[in-house]
Amino acid sequence: MTGNAKAPRNVIFNADCIDVMRSFDRGSVDFILTDPPYITHYRSRDGRTVANDDNARWLAPAFNQMHRILKDGGFCISFYGWNKIDLFAQAWRAAGFRIVGHVVFRKSYASSTRFLRYEHEQAYLLAKGEPAMPPHPISDVIDFPYTGNKLHPTQKPVEALAPLIEAFTRPGDLVLDPFCGSGSTLDAAQRLGRDWTGIELNNGHYHTASRRLAPRSGRAVA
Repeated sequence: MTGNAKAPRNVIFNADCIDVMRSFDRGSVDFILTDPPYITHYRSRDGRTVANDDNARWLAPAFNQMHRILKDGGFCISFYGWNKIDLFAQAWRAAGFRIVGHVVFRKSYASSTRFLRYEHEQAYLLAKGEPAMPPHPISDVIDFPYTGNKLHPTQKPVEALAPLIEAFTRPGDLVLDPFCGSGSTLDAAQRLGRDWTGIELNNGHYHTASRRLAPRSGRAVA
């Protein structure tokens, strides 16, 4: 991290992530892994929706704050909606991120079928400054086991997130997920011996993530 820059550790906030991140010191986070709304008016088969998936007003301010609080030479991995990539890429670049890699998550099932069968998720690897190369680069294609979306309508599997955290952080580093949903990123970070901080706007998902992390961590929620 930069100097003595500080950010809360092992805590989940139930609030707007932009407001929360503004309270963090510059350069106080080691790594960001997040799955923000795709801006696609998503509705699951059972009718569940995602907060702020109907607008892009949050997009640029959120990534501005992520860039500010990420350490120099740090990475952010962001999932995105493929049909809104122009909006996401514009926000990333405006914040100061460089796009340095792309990850495809290979599913064994189709999440939906339209012109094609949609059998993958995707994320971009974003860099702040000039980061060092990882000692053991991982594949840009990762298997994506089905979670059943039991905890969240777009729940990501810990098994697909853990290799990313392991590749781009060290034990004791702080991993942030500003759109933490049911807490999959935080769960993966904790299992790997990393500190974690999550922010979730939806009260129900916040409580799900809090219950998921609290039994093993004994740490705080906010």
